[in-house]
Amino acid sequence: MEDRWEDMELLEKIAEGSRTAFDRFYEKYAPVVYHIALRIVGNEAEAEDVSHDVFLEILQKPHQFDPKRGSVQAFLAVKTKSRSLDRLRKKRDLLVSRLEEAALKEKGAEFYFLRQLEQQVILDALTHLPEEQRQAIIHFYFRGETQREIAAAMNKPLGSVKSLIRYGLRNLRKQKELFRWMEAGRGEKQHEA
Repeated sequence: MEDRWEDMELLEKIAEGSRTAFDRFYEKYAPVVYHIALRIVGNEAEAEDVSHDVFLEILQKPHQFDPKRGSVQAFLAVKTKSRSLDRLRKKRDLLVSRLEEAALKEKGAEFYFLRQLEQQVILDALTHLPEEQRQAIIHFYFRGETQREIAAAMNKPLGSVKSLIRYGLRNLRKQKELFRWMEAGRGEKQHEA
């Protein structure tokens, strides 16, 4: 418990601009943050970059930590995992982009156009969901977070998060069925003309 009060005091001093407090905080938690990042990204240089990002965010926003939601170490672990996954996603997105460029050269513009259209339909469908359902689905499917992590991020009980995901997916399916019905209706009108 004494450790928790010390961490909170360090964060308060960091918020006030204390470089010494930040140095102590960094010294205490840098090995933990680096270890988590390295385990996820699998590369030392990438893990150092993730660690840098995490501590830069702590320096800029020390009040993000909420003691009601857990320990500083757990807070840093969640933040580090999130930043690490973001980094992996960016690399994946770059790889996908390069693959799409290669596919475009090989398969032609039609393939690329259809792929872009498919992504746009999914993003458009998400905008029609209630806010909390949309957030839960984005966290779960696009950020790869566990339901427990989503519950912590959204400050909701685990059961509520499970329901938000389930109902969100159900609503997405309904939109998919509506989209098919609309497309079928357009096809019939074209045949009539």
